[in-house]
Amino acid sequence: MPAPRSRPATLLTASGATARAAAALTLALALTATAACTPSPTAQPESAPPHHPAGVGLVDESPFWVDPQSDAARQVTAWEAQGRNSDAQVLRRIADRPMALWVPAGDPGPEVRRAAEGARTAGRTLVLVAYNIPYRDCGQHSAGGARDAAAYRSWTGALADNIADTRALVVLEPDAVPHLVDGCTQAGHRDERLQLLSEAVDRLKRNKNTKVYLDAGNPAWIPDPEKLVGPLYKAGLDRADGFSLNVSNFQPSAAGREYGAALSKATKGKHFVIDTSRNGDGPLRGDPGQAWCNPPGRALGTPPTDATQDALVDAYLWVKRPGESDGTCRGGPPAGTWWPDYALGLARRATD
Repeated sequence: MPAPRSRPATLLTASGATARAAAALTLALALTATAACTPSPTAQPESAPPHHPAGVGLVDESPFWVDPQSDAARQVTAWEAQGRNSDAQVLRRIADRPMALWVPAGDPGPEVRRAAEGARTAGRTLVLVAYNIPYRDCGQHSAGGARDAAAYRSWTGALADNIADTRALVVLEPDAVPHLVDGCTQAGHRDERLQLLSEAVDRLKRNKNTKVYLDAGNPAWIPDPEKLVGPLYKAGLDRADGFSLNVSNFQPSAAGREYGAALSKATKGKHFVIDTSRNGDGPLRGDPGQAWCNPPGRALGTPPTDATQDALVDAYLWVKRPGESDGTCRGGPPAGTWWPDYALGLARRATD
C-alpha cells in the first residue's frame, strides 16, 4: 500500500462545536488510515535496515569496517541511477560487507588515514593487506612491489604510522613466504625477503592495537605445512598474531581449517584467519594451474566474522575484494581491477 500523504498542518479553520466535531472525526479517520498502512514495530523496527530482495543489503554484524567508498558500493549507486535496481540489490551482498583494503603501493598515507578514520568513527576494526614486497609475485600477474629494501622499509613505516592507534588487522604480504618455499623467489632475494618481513612484523606490532598475520598460502599450494614452519619463523611469526590462509584462492573453509590446524600444531599453537571471499563453491575442477585465475561459476563464501566456532580460527575475512580481477585471463581486466560482471556472478551464486 502506498504511504499516506502528509496532512496539512491546519486541518480546519471554522469555529464552533460543529467544526470541532468535524475536525475530531477527520483526525480519527486519518489516524486509522495511517495505522492500516504502517507495519507494526515488531514486523519492521524503526532501527532495522530497509528490506532488499533475496536477503541482500542486511546490516553487517561483524566487527570489521565496511568501506562506503568501495568499488562495489559505487557500482550499486551507478546501477541504481541507471535503473538496474535488481542487479544493484544483489551486488549489496558485497557492497554492504567488510572487505580488506589493499594498501596503495605509493604513498599509503591518504587512503589509510581515510579508512582508519572511518573505522574509528564506526567503532570497527580496519582490515588491511600489505602487498608491496620487492620482486612481488615473481614477475607474474601481480608483479611489482617496492623498488628495493630501503623503499619497502620506508613504506611499511608509513603504513604503521598512519594506522597509529586504530584497531587494525594486517594480512602481511600474500604469497611472499610460500614463494620462498616453492622455489619461485630467486635465491639472491630470499634472505632479504625474510629480513624485510621480520622487520615489518616488528614495526606494525609497535602499534598497540594492530594485529599481524603472515601469509601462508593455501592447502593446495604447499601440501606439506611443515615446509612453511621454518620460513614463517624467520619471517617473524613468533612475534606476529598468526598466519593467513587462502588469500585470493578458492579452497573450501573446511580444508583451510584442517590445514591451518596442522600448521598451528607445528608452530606451537599459532592462530590463523581464512579468506572466504570467493570459496562458496570451492575451486574450479580441472587443471590447478588454470583454476586460480578468474574461474567461472564461483560464489561468495562465509561473510566476514570473528564468530568462527573454531578456537584456532580468529576470523573469516574477505581479503581478496570480491569482483576484483585476478589478471587478464578469461577476458578479465588487469589484476586488481574492478570487474562488475564477475562480481555480480559471485553475488548471485552466494547462499549467505
